Amino acid sequence: MANKISGDNRTRTCVTIFVVAGLCFFFYLLGSWQRSGIGKGDSIALAVTKRGENCNVLPNLNFETSHGGQAGSIDDSGTEVKKFKPCRPRYTDHTPCQDQKRAMHFPRENMIYRERHCPPPEKKLHCLIPAPKGYVTPFPWPKSRDYVPYANVPYKSLTVEKAIQNWIQYEGNVFRFPGGGTQFPQGADKYIDHLASVIPIQNGTVRTALDTGCGVASWGAYLWKRNVISMSFAPRDSHEAQVQFALERGVPAVIGVLGTIKMPYPSRAFDMAHCSRCLIPWGAADGILMLEVDRVLRPGGYWVLSGPPINWKTNFKAWQRPKEELQEEQRKVEEIAKLLCWEKKSEKGETAIWQKRLDADSCRSAQEDSEATFCKSADPDDVWYNKMEACITPSKGNGDVEGLKPFPERLFAVPPRIANGLVSGASIEAYLEDNKKWKKHVSAYKKINKLIDTGRYRNIMDMNSGLGGFAAALHSPTLWVMNVMPTIAEKNTLGVIYERGLIGIYHNWCEAFSTYPRTYDLIHANDLFSLYKDKCDFEDILLEMDRILRPEGAVILRDNVDVLIKARKIIGGMKWDFKLMDHEDGPLVPEKILVAVKKYWTVEDNNSTSTR
Repeated sequence: MANKISGDNRTRTCVTIFVVAGLCFFFYLLGSWQRSGIGKGDSIALAVTKRGENCNVLPNLNFETSHGGQAGSIDDSGTEVKKFKPCRPRYTDHTPCQDQKRAMHFPRENMIYRERHCPPPEKKLHCLIPAPKGYVTPFPWPKSRDYVPYANVPYKSLTVEKAIQNWIQYEGNVFRFPGGGTQFPQGADKYIDHLASVIPIQNGTVRTALDTGCGVASWGAYLWKRNVISMSFAPRDSHEAQVQFALERGVPAVIGVLGTIKMPYPSRAFDMAHCSRCLIPWGAADGILMLEVDRVLRPGGYWVLSGPPINWKTNFKAWQRPKEELQEEQRKVEEIAKLLCWEKKSEKGETAIWQKRLDADSCRSAQEDSEATFCKSADPDDVWYNKMEACITPSKGNGDVEGLKPFPERLFAVPPRIANGLVSGASIEAYLEDNKKWKKHVSAYKKINKLIDTGRYRNIMDMNSGLGGFAAALHSPTLWVMNVMPTIAEKNTLGVIYERGLIGIYHNWCEAFSTYPRTYDLIHANDLFSLYKDKCDFEDILLEMDRILRPEGAVILRDNVDVLIKARKIIGGMKWDFKLMDHEDGPLVPEKILVAVKKYWTVEDNNSTSTR
């Protein structure tokens, strides 16, 4: 009997080796075929899987026979896989919750029609969004800051509308971004130099920045080399694809607008907020939009207003607006800034800079004398689809801003929100342990996919970011991570993520994300499907991942075996190549890793398209 068991083991080992070798050879041929194409990007599938040693990192690929009773065994071989067809070409730049036609059915006042308006379930597309004809992999950073392939965003309207403002130029088969802007004709670098004469941009004190009405995000693009990361946003409007251009350049950005809904960011998050001729009516409605900026601005943070109404006496003719109107607008801005305990630090030319006082509480008595209204909400971070209020967010109860370290020390230092016990269930010990865990996980990811941190992946998303451990462990000058905090998460830790010097956003993954298709190079999701197991359809989440992932972009899913098996059934009907792998600690751990690569395909490759 012993000999028979030994023989069975040898047979099983041989079969396993044969399967692994076969998979390696298959992906080698797949990558070779992809590389042979002209204008098809850079064949990520080949680069990830072509080397034999990559396949030996996690050798236990025969998942069904590796777990016995400990992890459970699921046989889904009899389940028919649903094949997803490509959507029609008109959906190439489909943004479900910012659809232009749907937007026109909502009120235009206060920018309501440009806010998020998602389709009902019966109106959702259940097809794969195609890339435009001729789509290519973006240039690596920093070249992508200045050049974008025309085929990827084939819209020239901005080159005409902003021609004299040096935003964007069309040159052959690429767009060039000279780094100019309406308020910085000498270039973003010169403009930032002026800001740096007042704001301590270089010493790590200012790390996170909010750019309202960002245009093509040149301000954020040029802040990057000064170790400042921006969260830029602009609405989807007549200027075809401002945010799409920003992301194609490799700059963090989302589709968004300051209208009636609170911004999807935590309180006291940003070290600096910026408006460069963003055309936002800051003084209107009792300054409610400035009050919202104050909510997300950290004490000691800076607010920059560049353009109307600043220096209206000199510029009212050029702006073609009545000087009395501009004068009243600036008066309101100054009045609200004083109410908020913002101290004006500089006004030069058309740019004014205020600083929110560190000791804002000492200013409260003056505000109370002026009958200022304070928000009564117990949680200033409860913002998802909640209306803005004409009230001041209290400073107390959100961490000790003076406890923040300069960046990059801030990245792994204990965040004030955790040090002060303000995040339930997130102790200092748990935070330090989380950092160790994610350093280990990311090390394993880099062995699986050797292109991580080579410059190939610039725009990265973590769909369930927790304490930001994945982004912190991955931190590099070549990339940035959009940390997404699901609105249904047990712990709201997005404020912690900002205190680490990272950026992120609240979102509910039962809905589409506020971005254009093909705007992320790598998507990571930890326990996301377990979180949404009884909340919404896995199919919708995976199709949304496919929408925002670039052709030949990569996916890493880490979750319980049961839910990954369910997700794998759906992925089998998508244009992804994928492998299910064991946890780095071995086959008996129920948590598994699914790695995937989205195939390269475009509109012109569609033999049959969806009827949608």
